[in-house]
Amino acid sequence: MVFIAFACHSYGQEEMVNPSFEQVLSLKTVGSSTISHNGEHVLFTQRRTDWDKNRYDTEIWLSKDGKTPFQLTNTHDGSSNNPQWSPDDQWIAFTANRGDKNQIHVIRVDGGEAFAVTHEENGINGYRWTPDGKGFIITMSQKESKPDKTRKERYGAFEVDDNEYKLNWLYQVEFNPSDLLDSDLPCYEDKDSTYQTWDCIKMPKAEPLIDSVDYTIRGYDISPDGKWIAFTHTPDPLINSFMDADISLLNLEDLSTKMIINNPSADNVMGFSPDGNQILYSSSLENRTSNYYENNKLFIYDVASGNSTRLVPGFDENIRVRDWNSKGIFATASQRTQIHLFKIDPVSNTIELMADDPVQFGSVSFSEDGTSLAYSATHQDDIHEVYHLTPNFMGARKVTSVNDQIKNWKVAQSEVITWKSKDGQEIEGVLHKPMDYDPTLKYPLLVAIHGGPTGTDRPYPVLSYVYPVNQWLNKGALVLRVNYRGSAGYGEAFRKLNVENLGVGDAWDVMSGVDHLVNQGLVDEDRMGCMGWSQGGYISAFLTTNTDRFKAISVGAGISNWMTYYVNTDIHPFTRQYLKATPWENEEVYRKTSPMTNINNASTPTLIQHGEFDRRVPIANAYELLQGLRDNDVDAKLVVYKGFGHGITKPKERLAAVWHNWHWFNKYLWDEKVEMPMGK
Repeated sequence: MVFIAFACHSYGQEEMVNPSFEQVLSLKTVGSSTISHNGEHVLFTQRRTDWDKNRYDTEIWLSKDGKTPFQLTNTHDGSSNNPQWSPDDQWIAFTANRGDKNQIHVIRVDGGEAFAVTHEENGINGYRWTPDGKGFIITMSQKESKPDKTRKERYGAFEVDDNEYKLNWLYQVEFNPSDLLDSDLPCYEDKDSTYQTWDCIKMPKAEPLIDSVDYTIRGYDISPDGKWIAFTHTPDPLINSFMDADISLLNLEDLSTKMIINNPSADNVMGFSPDGNQILYSSSLENRTSNYYENNKLFIYDVASGNSTRLVPGFDENIRVRDWNSKGIFATASQRTQIHLFKIDPVSNTIELMADDPVQFGSVSFSEDGTSLAYSATHQDDIHEVYHLTPNFMGARKVTSVNDQIKNWKVAQSEVITWKSKDGQEIEGVLHKPMDYDPTLKYPLLVAIHGGPTGTDRPYPVLSYVYPVNQWLNKGALVLRVNYRGSAGYGEAFRKLNVENLGVGDAWDVMSGVDHLVNQGLVDEDRMGCMGWSQGGYISAFLTTNTDRFKAISVGAGISNWMTYYVNTDIHPFTRQYLKATPWENEEVYRKTSPMTNINNASTPTLIQHGEFDRRVPIANAYELLQGLRDNDVDAKLVVYKGFGHGITKPKERLAAVWHNWHWFNKYLWDEKVEMPMGK
């Protein structure tokens, strides 16, 4: 395969502009890409910002025979997602909520009106075409029972913690597109009848394959011959039950099930082999104490013998499997600041690098014979585009033109740098410089810290979310993004370095990176700031109470006290795995790693941003930090984003958060008074 890097900034001489916050938040971006079975056509999703309705909408686009793509769906009130080709490539299925929950819709590849195939009361959660193209295997949540309704009517609304949920079960929907004429329209069954009898094509109900069982289905794959379904299941859908996942086989002829993989920790099905005789899965085996940061382990299960074989045990990073076809098993994995494409040979049990340029692979989809693929990717200085690679093309063909949106924007230079941390550990980061960077000058420095902690910062040209990074760069600042210990892409041992040392080691890595730039004479030490969200917010809070070198700090959805976090979060195992104890077993490790421990040393003006209904890092953390700072006469402000959880998912509130950060850092680093504009 030949991958060609397309330069995306070789435009004509246009006047370069500094984009507004709204322009950055309005960037159209591509998501998943899906190639047809014959390798000739490409589907992809594109997200846009709807400011009037205050939401992000996703629609599906189609490129046929290598031609210019066109928008395939136009959902009036919502989004269309999860496009899938029918086995004969004549139909496209997708999910959309068009006023009646999330349902499967289909549309002919040559155009026409899309129509709903399902009409389920609670909507559907997931779906796959059957291999013969005559229907779908779907998952749906169980319906509300009569006792549930009676309880609600008599006693109102209450919830028993970890005991109120709906299980996800497996169903089959018969639908044969070849039975439809061009003029046919669907109709739907009455709630109390199997078929509706109007003068239109009758759409059958979803028939149960697995329901009324005491477990929930989390994922599944259908064998190529359509006779078996391998599925992952847990006792309940609660977030912490992932470690109890097992794998079973469903015989579609007699609907019998057989458990095939039941290790003490998490087992997850990934897919059947092309001949259907093997099943690829991942497993944590017996490990229930370090799942959050150890490498995933891949296995092949032989259906006939019942034996499992470990795949490429020497590969030191998490592997994300993308496809298994006749050419091999294809997967992507982080490699430092890049994401590369690999091929695993299941026979020789070896892995080889397929492509390291483009430097960041996103979605990857292969044709049935494995000779063609569609993928999204970015290079050093562009944002993600969709590409199409077939034996008929001389290299990869660029399908989209997303980078046209930024062709006249002032986009910063970026480079990957390395330095040594306090304990001698090599740390890598991404340094962004203004377009007119002058090495003889000293610049204000802003440090932006990623979440995770197993996230990774990469050299993207345009950064958004709630930090106006591009505008600060064009204002004449440097921006450093640190891949601190625990980040993905550097191997399992590196991800374990912050175990029992959260905050402490992270602070070493951040501050040694700052010192590295200061020692090079690049930074104005009197104008430095730091910010981050989630785990990045926690590290920012830790720096607020453990150093006075920053002029301002912004803490986004960050932990302030590990005991407060532990008793309130929805992911208790996360804390136990990283701190190796509960607060009642080892109070000292909770004290050592908590920002609140040194609150009396705090002096840095701190902006705190938090979602009102954050379950991951509950808002009690924000109030505790705020009060501690105020009691120590530190300038602090808390902004609560109403109705949001751990992330800010709507554009208007995200714009507000950008302005809040712009105001805070401009006040303390540039001595500027900034007001949020109130007019349109």
